[in-house]
Amino acid sequence: MAQNIYITSIEGHAGKSTVALGLLDTLSREAKRLGVFRPVARTSNERDYVLEMLLAHDAVNLNYDDAVGVGYDDVHADPEAALSRIVERFKAVEAQCDVVVIVGSDYTDVGSPTELSYNARVAANLGAPVLLVLGGQSEDGESRSPDALAQVYAIAHQELDAAHAQLVGVIVNRSDPDHLADVIAGVSAAVGGDTPVWAIPEDPFLIAPSLAALLAAVEGELLKGDSDLLLREALGVVVAGMTMENVLTRLIEGSVVVVAGDRSDVLLATLMAHASETFPSLAGIILNGGFELLPQIERLIDGLDLSLPVIRTSLGTYDTARIITKTRGRLAADSPRKFDTALALFEQNVDAEVLLQRLELNPPTVVTPLMFEYGLLDRARKNPQHIVLPEGGDDRILRASSTLLRRGVAKLTILGDEGEVRGRAAELGLDISAAHVVSPFDENFRSQFATEYVRLRAHKGMTMETARDTVTDVSYFGTMMVHLGLADGMVSGAAHTTAHTIRPSFEIIKTKPDVSIVSSVFLMCLEDRVLVYGDCAVNPDPDAAQLADIAISSAATAEQFGIEQRIAMLSYSTGTSGSGADVDKVRLATTLVSERRPDLAVDGPIQYDAAVDAAVGKSKMPGSEVAGRATVFVFPDLNTGNNTYKAVQRSAGAVAIGPVLQGLRKPINDLSRGALVQDIVNTVAITAIQAQSVAAEAAATAATIVTASAPHHAAPSHGKHS
Repeated sequence: MAQNIYITSIEGHAGKSTVALGLLDTLSREAKRLGVFRPVARTSNERDYVLEMLLAHDAVNLNYDDAVGVGYDDVHADPEAALSRIVERFKAVEAQCDVVVIVGSDYTDVGSPTELSYNARVAANLGAPVLLVLGGQSEDGESRSPDALAQVYAIAHQELDAAHAQLVGVIVNRSDPDHLADVIAGVSAAVGGDTPVWAIPEDPFLIAPSLAALLAAVEGELLKGDSDLLLREALGVVVAGMTMENVLTRLIEGSVVVVAGDRSDVLLATLMAHASETFPSLAGIILNGGFELLPQIERLIDGLDLSLPVIRTSLGTYDTARIITKTRGRLAADSPRKFDTALALFEQNVDAEVLLQRLELNPPTVVTPLMFEYGLLDRARKNPQHIVLPEGGDDRILRASSTLLRRGVAKLTILGDEGEVRGRAAELGLDISAAHVVSPFDENFRSQFATEYVRLRAHKGMTMETARDTVTDVSYFGTMMVHLGLADGMVSGAAHTTAHTIRPSFEIIKTKPDVSIVSSVFLMCLEDRVLVYGDCAVNPDPDAAQLADIAISSAATAEQFGIEQRIAMLSYSTGTSGSGADVDKVRLATTLVSERRPDLAVDGPIQYDAAVDAAVGKSKMPGSEVAGRATVFVFPDLNTGNNTYKAVQRSAGAVAIGPVLQGLRKPINDLSRGALVQDIVNTVAITAIQAQSVAAEAAATAATIVTASAPHHAAPSHGKHS
């Protein structure tokens, strides 16, 4: 039987979608099969955008039609028949899932509290405890006081109690950010008992409409600019009904500017202001009145090469402004920044551990790729490290940076010209204000890094002139930041080759004292577990000693990420069944691992099937604690490893995270040049976790040194001859 939870509210615009997304994301770390269900959805002619957004989550694998109970018309026509239909359709979803998030109706057709009463009945009939969402804002946009919210709760409680619905928690969403503690205290007093109450602050960005929404609302057309930038949110509106010089003083960061279509002077001034670093970055321009641009004005705009969206509508100024101000933003699947904002608000203000305990979820017995990925973010977030990203000119890096910063995964330094980097981020509607942006040509850093590079490479005849040129390369600059402690780790490679990314680390960071070779692993996330594959990216043909090093490093990496350490030293034969130089290399490497680390479970030579299949392992290597249960796979050469990880990735649908470099004194990691934004986020989280381990090892070493150097005082003697 699935564990279920029902999210409902007593009114519209309380922000159930934010809570639903945050809860769904939290549950995806705990459950393998997640479901979403909407008991009462919009009509068949209008898709339910909240349901579509939740179904787009990676953890959910359901069709839209399966996740809908009935429409509003069905409830109006026959509430009892609709309830029976809801229960029937829900049971079909429940049978496929471990946990189902049920999102109540949206108060579009029925007024409160009648609609809450129906939602309460549905929750009781589905056997789902209720997470009640209260709106921290009134209909006129004013923040509600704790007393007012307590009164709203009292009404809701009556309806829930009358339907015998179980209350599992209360979230006051869109609360006054300056009075969260007062809101929690006031509502908690009204709730009583041990039912938890949380408050999520109002964030204007979540209710800001996108340019695409405004384009549709004013029935306009995209006249100029980049269509991809229509996803940017408009954080305000400026009606340019004045002279050019007065318009310029009223421009707002992230705003949409309404300009009369026949005011070419105002249009050009607004475009130039947007292009200037001394004026705010705009979200877009809407030309009202339906006027055609003069040919010479259109040619002039084309010559500016601006990507700012310019929309034309036939509406007048008043109607255009009225529609814009009434258009509400939606938390939809096509807005990554809104996703990040909603998830961050939930993570930072709702105690997920307490909520999960209230739901009494059974602990997971498997680890899915999503669980592992979210585990990475959680671990990185607990002790944020400072990571440098050298490729500030890549949009993927900027998008990943926005996600990482908003969700508190890491502190970031981005390399590049500050004006260009921040300007492009603003153009994309991204918030990277918390990141440091550093130019690799910054003279203070350049001189410091060049001096240190000359010292490190003096034995190679390095000169100051050459060093000054070398350290302006972003890979060298970022690596030098890590070396000198200005950053804890580096992630690069989205726009550079692997060699370009990691070569500076060989020269500057170098290997750990007990490691002779830098190697790599891929974290292979299968459907129900995570395995470690090494080395699949760096060393073409390691010898026995190097292979042993790779095995020990791979085991250490496995331990860092909570994976049991059972090492299979792979070959084309198992045990003593084969012979030859390749098998002998693996056999010697296995012996070296056992001698150097007798605490590690290692076996080899062993074939892949004997390493992963319990029956085959028992047959070929009876009594082995690794055969059939291996978690760390060490390949004899790069050719075998690289092909195997790609074969497993493609044929088994595994998620391959990596390559993760290992053996360096400080973490440097490489990205694929085809990396997606989520790949970059994962790699930064991995690098941060590695940096946490480096810091912990350094602290332990320092403590040992302090203990060893502390003065020893002889114990006082109590004898007569003292």
